[in-house]
Amino acid sequence: MFDAVRNNKRIVQVFLALITLPFAFFGVDSYMRNNGAGSDVATIGDIKITQQQFQQSLREQQERLRTQLGGQFDPKMLDTPDARKAILDDLINQRLLVVEAGKKHLFASDNAVRQAIGAIDAFKVDGKFSSERYEAALRAQSMSPAGFEAQLRQDLTLQQLAGAIGQSGVVPHSVADRVLALQTEKRDVMEYRLNLDAYLGKVKLADDAAQKFYDENAAQFAVPEQAKAEYVVLSMESIAGQLAVTDAEVKAWYDGHKDRFLQAEERRASHILIGAEKLGKAKAKAKAEELLAEVRKTPASFADLAKKNSDDPGSAAKGGDLGFFGRGMMVKSFDDATFSLKEGEISGVVESDFGFHIIKLNGIHAAKEKPLAEVRGEIEAELKKAAVSRKFAEAAETFSNMVYEQADSLKPVADKFKLTVKTSDWLGRQANPANGALGNEKLMAALFSEDSVKNRRNTEAVEIAANTLVAARLVDYKAKALQPFDGVKANIETLLKNKEAQILASKDGEARLEALKKGEDKLTWGAAKSVSRMDARQLPPQAAQSVFRMDTGKLPSYTGVELPGAGYALFKLSKIQAGEKLDPARSQGMLKQLGNLAAQEEIQLYLAALRSRYKVEVNLAALESKDK
Repeated sequence: MFDAVRNNKRIVQVFLALITLPFAFFGVDSYMRNNGAGSDVATIGDIKITQQQFQQSLREQQERLRTQLGGQFDPKMLDTPDARKAILDDLINQRLLVVEAGKKHLFASDNAVRQAIGAIDAFKVDGKFSSERYEAALRAQSMSPAGFEAQLRQDLTLQQLAGAIGQSGVVPHSVADRVLALQTEKRDVMEYRLNLDAYLGKVKLADDAAQKFYDENAAQFAVPEQAKAEYVVLSMESIAGQLAVTDAEVKAWYDGHKDRFLQAEERRASHILIGAEKLGKAKAKAKAEELLAEVRKTPASFADLAKKNSDDPGSAAKGGDLGFFGRGMMVKSFDDATFSLKEGEISGVVESDFGFHIIKLNGIHAAKEKPLAEVRGEIEAELKKAAVSRKFAEAAETFSNMVYEQADSLKPVADKFKLTVKTSDWLGRQANPANGALGNEKLMAALFSEDSVKNRRNTEAVEIAANTLVAARLVDYKAKALQPFDGVKANIETLLKNKEAQILASKDGEARLEALKKGEDKLTWGAAKSVSRMDARQLPPQAAQSVFRMDTGKLPSYTGVELPGAGYALFKLSKIQAGEKLDPARSQGMLKQLGNLAAQEEIQLYLAALRSRYKVEVNLAALESKDK
């Protein structure tokens, strides 16, 4: 099954793209455990999605968006009914799929998990898997190897299900050919434009029209309150720049933790696998014994025999070579046999869950201790991180107290912690992520509070991100005000005239279109434009869809489109011809997109079927709850 998944990565990608919350953030136990009652957001049969699980998913999605969007991220993006429902739908889909995978007895083997981990570049040093790098990377994410491997196993299991579903989304050749033909089809189209300017002279506004619009839409002409602020930021980075780690501290830590820098023994082996599932256990073992006899007779033929006979597609093409690996990276029987061999030695027949192996040991990297010079940077970073963490915890309390106790200025706290007092441009009350450190909702509420505006005192220290505190002080303020009518009168009149002119142009265009459809074509059309669905750049964006929906049964054919702010456009279709044949690369690209759509449809149908098979109930009141 994993070969099918590896060979159909498109299907897997499409499947996983539909599930926007990665499976790796959910343990199998968390799917099945009931952590609450009464406030559950949804139930799938006996399985519950608790408020706690939903809020955790919401926070994780916020973190992912914050990472992707940086300063453009706004927490309110997910604070909508549609966003909350989308997150819940993903959770429901995940649980349905986990249950279904279990019923189908789909399971990722230990070897599949090891191979997946070994293929991740982030865990490699000089192109080879490093257990030290692996553990360090997981520690940085506050994860244990056992937890990560359990999560990865679940991902791989669900990918098996994805492969099986997605492969059923096959597009018939006749449909594919028709779609390609439609995409390349050429249409000769002529345009007649009814420009807005031609109707402006016909518009007569009432004397009080502008004043009436101004009075009824006063909010549009209000200038919101604004403020300029000065602020200081205390962060781990600002503390780190003031700390240093000495050589003596590095040496002492290294001497006390040498066990961490022992590089375990690694072995390079090749194998020939005879799968028991294909031949049956008895026949597979007999074939392995025959091959073993042949290998022992002519050891130099091992690679050739592996290429011809091994049932492991990943290594067979390389003569059975598995590269270097450490203890515990292979299934136990394989691991024990490999680490009992001498270099160049060939094992007997070794049985595992995958069948029968013949193993040849090609090389040994002995265990060794990494020298201080090699790990100095790693130790310095770890010591500095620990020191900065301690220092920041101490500084944060003092920082918060000082901005409160010396509320008339930020200079004292800036001097104490060697920070720079920065000044902003004009800011609105609403938090804007584009304002960086001042893009925090709580901080802006404090800055625009009555006390801050009236007394110009420092705000409290606000944590705008993990280990980042900001205090601000208002230095200039403009109250909310309504722009005077005389200043906006001309703009209002232009707006109203354009609006009325657009109505006149659209009415005229629709009347002319009806006449054209009756055969009354007296217009002076523009030059014909040859357009296709793949290249419609010569058409106004609003017109493309209408042009390609025109009746082609009888030519000429006509259609019209309103162009907001520009008038109205009429189009005449005079000729249709087959487009040029696409080159193989573009044709394959379009067919791939079509296959993606078919796979998506199959997956959506599958999920819909699961929802009808299992009783899914949503607690709307709990879903709308914003309690964290």
